[in-house]
This record gives sequence, C-alpha cells and structure tokens, in this order.
Amino acid sequence: MILKEDVEKVRAAADLYDIVSASVTLRPSGTGTFVGLCPFHDEKTPSFSVRPALGVWHCFGCGLGGDVFGYVEHQENIDFREAVELLADKYHIELHYENSGGRTEHSGSKRARLIEANEEAQRFFMSQIMSKEALAARKLLGGRNFSRADCERFGCGYAPQGWDNLVRYLASKGFTQQEMLDAGLARQGQRGVYDYFRGRATWPIRDSTGRTLGFGARKLYDDDQIAAKYINTPDTQLYRKTQVLYGIDLAKSSIVKKRQVVIVEGYTDVMAMHLAGIDTAVATCGTAFGAEHAKIVRRLVADDSLGAVQLVGPLNVPGQALSSRIVFTFDGDAAGQKAALHAFGLDSAFLSQTFVAVADDNLDPCDLRINRGDQAVRSLIEHAKPLYDFVIDAAIGRFDTTYATGQMGAVKAVAPLIAQIRDRSQRDLYARKATRRIGVDLDIMQREVRSAHGQLHVRDEDAYSPRRRFGAGNGEGAGQPRVEPGSDPYANPAERRALEHRAATEQSYFRIDDAVFICEQQFMATLIQIPRAINRTMFASLNEDSFVAPVFRALFLAIQAAGGLPPDDAPQGLWMHNLNKAGGLTLTTVINELAVLQLPLPPSDQDRAVAGSGVPGAANAAAVQLRPASPAETRYAAELLARLLDMGYMRRIAAARRRMAGMPEGSEKLELLGEITKLETSRKDLQAQVYGNTVG
Repeated sequence: MILKEDVEKVRAAADLYDIVSASVTLRPSGTGTFVGLCPFHDEKTPSFSVRPALGVWHCFGCGLGGDVFGYVEHQENIDFREAVELLADKYHIELHYENSGGRTEHSGSKRARLIEANEEAQRFFMSQIMSKEALAARKLLGGRNFSRADCERFGCGYAPQGWDNLVRYLASKGFTQQEMLDAGLARQGQRGVYDYFRGRATWPIRDSTGRTLGFGARKLYDDDQIAAKYINTPDTQLYRKTQVLYGIDLAKSSIVKKRQVVIVEGYTDVMAMHLAGIDTAVATCGTAFGAEHAKIVRRLVADDSLGAVQLVGPLNVPGQALSSRIVFTFDGDAAGQKAALHAFGLDSAFLSQTFVAVADDNLDPCDLRINRGDQAVRSLIEHAKPLYDFVIDAAIGRFDTTYATGQMGAVKAVAPLIAQIRDRSQRDLYARKATRRIGVDLDIMQREVRSAHGQLHVRDEDAYSPRRRFGAGNGEGAGQPRVEPGSDPYANPAERRALEHRAATEQSYFRIDDAVFICEQQFMATLIQIPRAINRTMFASLNEDSFVAPVFRALFLAIQAAGGLPPDDAPQGLWMHNLNKAGGLTLTTVINELAVLQLPLPPSDQDRAVAGSGVPGAANAAAVQLRPASPAETRYAAELLARLLDMGYMRRIAAARRRMAGMPEGSEKLELLGEITKLETSRKDLQAQVYGNTVG
C-alpha cells in the first residue's frame, strides 16, 4: 500500500485539466466548469464535465465520474495503485510504501516502466542515426528532402543490424528482459532475447502528451528477414494500433485550434505535411483508419453547435481558410478508392465533415513535396473534395454514360453507396446530384437507393437535428434563458431560477422538479463544492429528517459518516475522496454530478484569477486547500440552509398540530401548544436572521 500522505501529495500535484485535455478538447461551460466529448463512450454532443478546482469529472451520458485517479484508471485501464504510480512518475513525486521497512520504492508502475523503456529505446535509436552503419537510413531520409534538423524534430532514428544491440543497451540501463518483451522492443528466440527492430529506420509513435508508446520502422536492406516494408510495435499494454495516430503529439494543439485534421498514410507523409505548413497532419500506424481513430479525432475537433441547432460540416470561420474538416489523402488508385469506401463505415456526423485530397498523378504528399514543393502540398489540402463526392464520382466514372446500359450500370453501382449515407437529408441530396451527372430520371435513382437502403439495413440518422444532453428536460432549447459562462445569475432572479430548474431537470439520479427538491439539491451541491460557505452552527441543527428526497437523506448520512463538515485546512481532493468513500458505490455518481453542477453564483476571486491567467489548469494548484467562500457564496448557502431548517420547523409544527387535534383538553395539550409556539417563534427568528443579513 502506498502511504496515504504520498497519495495526497500526488492528488495535490496532479492537474486534472491538463490530464483530461490531453485527449479531450475542453470548452468553458459556466464558472470553473469545462465540457467535452466523453472519452469513455461514443457521443456526438458533449456530456462530459470537468471541475479542475474540485478535482472532479463526471459524464452525464454514461454515468462515469470520479477524481484524477479515477480518470487515469479508466483512461489507461489500470488499477488505483498503478494510477497513483503513473501520476507520481509524471509529477516526479517519490512514493513510499507501507511495510517496506522504510525503503523508498520508485521503480514505477509496470506501465510507467514500459514507457521509460520506450523512451530509452528512442534515445538509443536517435543516437545511432549518425553512425557509419546508418548511412542507408540517412540516404533514405535525405532523398526525401529531410534535413538533419528535420529528422531530429520528428525523432527519426536507426535500429542497428545486430542481434541484440538494443537489448544490451536497455539491460545496462536497468531494464529486465521481461520489460523489453512487454514493451514490444524485443522477442524471445531459441538463443535468447533479441531486438525486434533491426537494420531499419525508425520513427517514435507517441500519445498526445508526447509519451513514446511504440515505433514504426522501414526496411532498408534486401537481406532483411522480415519482408514487410514497414513494421510497427506489436500490440502491448501501451500500444494498440487501432488507438494510436503517428504525429498526434505534434499536431494536437493545431487540430484543436484550427478544428481540422489531415489523415495521411505514412510517417514521411506526416513529416512532409508539417514541413509544408500543414501542421494538423497525422497518420495511422499499420492499419486502416477506423472507428477508434475517429473517436480520437472527433474529441479533438469537437462538434460545432449554435444554440439548439447542430451544425455539421465545414464552416466559414473568419481569418481561417479551413475549419471543421477531416481530410484524407487517399491515393487515386484502386487501393485508395477501397480505403475511401472503408471510411463509409464511420458515423454520419463524422463523415459529413470528411474530405479527400488526391494529387493529379496520384503522388503521395512526400513525393508531391519533392516534385512540386511546399505550395503544391498546401494546395492539395485546400482543394480537397467531400468524401461522398469522391466515392460516388469514382463509381460513376467507371461507366460510359452516353449509352443507356452505361447509365443503368452507373445507377446500379452508385445506389448502394448513396444508400449507405445514414443522414436522410444528405442521402436525398446526393441522389439528386448523381442523377444529374448520370442523366437519368430521379425516380429511377430514388427507387434503386430505397431498395439498396432496405437490403443493407442502414440505420437512419439526422446529423442536423437538435441534440440535447443526456437527461435534459426543459433546459436550453426549450424556452429557458441561456446563462452565459462567467455571468452573475445571482443578480438576475430569472436567470437564477432558470439555472436552478435546469440543474434539477438535467440530473440523472432523481426525476422530479419541485421547490423542495431544488432547495435540497442546491444545498448539497453547495456543501460539496464550497463546504466553507456553510454555517457550522446552523448545519449542526440539521438531521436526517431535514431532507425529503431519499437520495439527499442518504447523502446527508454519508456526510455525517465522513465526519461532517471538513476542517477549513482540509485539502480539496481529500474532502472529495472522503465523501465518495463514505457514500460508497450507491452515492458516488450523485456526489460527482453535484460536484460539477453549475451553481447560480458569480465567479469567485479564485475563478476570476484563474480565468485571467489564461491557464485553465491553474485552478488545480489553488485548490490544494479548501478555498474560503465569497460573501455571495456564504449568503446563498445560508439562504438554502435556512430554507431546509424552515421546512423542518414547518414539518414539526404540522406534526404537532395533528397530534394536538386528537387530544382532549388538559395539561398535555397545553404543553404541546407551548412547544408549537416555541417552534413558530424559532421559525420567525430564523427568517428574520437570514433575510436581515445577520447570518455570517
């Protein structure tokens, strides 16, 4: 077991915004909250919320949520200890373990060790590129107009021809043979462990944060025992060919900024694109572009939206030639057309933004740059053609449509392609375009498309229809005022009520919308997010019966089990951890939802400072300790707490009056009447105290 104090050091150091935004484009959504497309399930409308200041994330779509350790566990498919160790490695924190005899253990998790092995292998390969033996690799790269500086920029290296050069090098750095095998850097042979990459030019394949997960390598010598021109690291704990994109570490920031990604087919093509100024280029690694790659791209590009209207497709963005486009550089030959057809299996919202760029004489981007220069590469991308048009035109182009038989052949060839377009509006549009090009009646084409659509059992979608977040009721797009990020809903009663009602209707744990529920929900959210806003004396007056909603009654008991209100100097992350631990599996989702719930309050001084710094993740550093509440937050918490206590008085008075109604005249009835009078007096005093602004 890792010592608890070390776990809290890692928790305090880990920047949740930085970690999540490595793979998800996050956009502001209210004070201190960011939203994006969930990395754990496929979605088209953002339902994934992150509160860096609280160290909490939650997806309203799939229900997953938790702290920074939970995110890493899900993202990397590892357990809690490995998540702590991985983050400790990232933030250079030394870990100590119980029952270790006082020894420090910092060999890192298995996953971290594999990353270290890959990083060390990359240093080795780069150190070999200028060796005498690597002349063939240098000639290969130089012949493609890549300078030494270019090769260093992209990490080009050389794997020597020997039997176990890398194995011996890694062993000298303290890595075991099993770690080399697990990292995909070595193989087990009859004579022992030997290098997987030998006599080849190498490229590091990294994740979006720059960690080396594996390698791609090109054949250089005729006597290479592996016939394949290119080989990649085999699937390992780190490396999955369907989930990695070469160059994503270099292109990620530009993809997010420009909302465009260019998919090419090779490592040298990525290099050529970037050097020509197309800094959004990436490549698949030994496999076709598939659904997992599409998810990575879509989370970075993100869907465009305007109010309740979903905008799909390329957009006009001031000052930017291209936006919201995914561009493939397929070859124009049969293989390229086959690859384009394969892309039809991706979802319609992704495809509506997908284009194809093909050079006139089928040159790949690297050869195009060699033959015609950087401008030709840029022009290739600028004049990309929509994927649907590319595939449909290629099918029609195979037929001589001056003859009736050729026209019908084209119809029969293109109808199944159009039928695969899941978006109904686009399917009709492309049927009409194909009809005009072939020169037949629209009825003929529509009949064939309907027939093919039925036979293929294609699911209909409308990429342009409004989409709501999971669980949305009468929120945005249904008559409710929009609350802009950074505004002060507390100063506007209409905005405040709209935000409270939206919060009630969008949660997934209790389907009801009334004043009592809203009060209990807002109080619990305030208590979880800003516990120092709660008046301790008034809080001590609450009990289980102060809550009507069963979920909040159970949550109150969980808070009591966690020790009640935390001390002012408690770390923010520890407070959330203790709450989730006390709440158990039943209440974890509720706690996480409430932690990311937007409160109808103005930004705190800390939120303004973070926003002004331009560094969203800076919120995490300021939240190591529970922050003090602002006057507005204290006032709002007191008002909610007073409402809960007032409703408690009301229920007790009502219960006492029911008892008194059935009593005979006498001393017991008079005593009960006195108790009712005291409760009514306490209720009036509470109201005067709160609304007279005397509660601190």
